[in-house]
Order: sequence, then structure tokens, then C-alpha cells
Amino acid sequence: MTVEYIRYRIAADQQPAFIEAIRYTNKLLAAAPDCLRYQLAHCEEDAELFIWRIEWTSVERHLQGFRKSAEFGVFFQLVKPFYASIQEMNHYMVVE
Repeated sequence: MTVEYIRYRIAADQQPAFIEAIRYTNKLLAAAPDCLRYQLAHCEEDAELFIWRIEWTSVERHLQGFRKSAEFGVFFQLVKPFYASIQEMNHYMVVE
């Protein structure tokens, strides 16, 4: 299993649209066979920060499976308006 963390800085006026886009994309993630779990968290200390945590069966299945699927095209169009707001997007191996 691998955990993908995507950290965003979203201005207050964009937050409702961002959250709505993530809600739609989460439906696509729920149907993806290699996606195990997902969660969006909003920082309590800095109101512009969000972290989207997505668990995948593996980095390879995420990149070669989901990202090459027809669903990814829809997924990407939903999150594309917020792509410039990404501060980090990496996969992490759980060690404990």
C-alpha cells in the first residue's frame, strides 16, 4: 500500500468550488479498484491549507492503472482548476 498526499493552498473565495470538485472526484475514486481510501482535511491553524490523502494499492497501480483509465480524464478536468494551488504531491510508504 502507498499513501498519496496532495497539499493545497486554496484562497477562501475558491474553497467552496474546491470542496465540491473533490466531492465529485471522490466518487470516481470510490469506484477505482486500486483506490483503498481517501480523505480531505482542512487545516485548523491555516485556513487556506488542505491535505487530500489517498491510499492506493501501489504507486504502480495508481500511475499505470487509474491514471490511464477513462475515469482519470473526468477526474483531472475536475481538479485541473486547482492544479496551480498544489504545494506537494507525493506518494509515501507506510513504515509503521
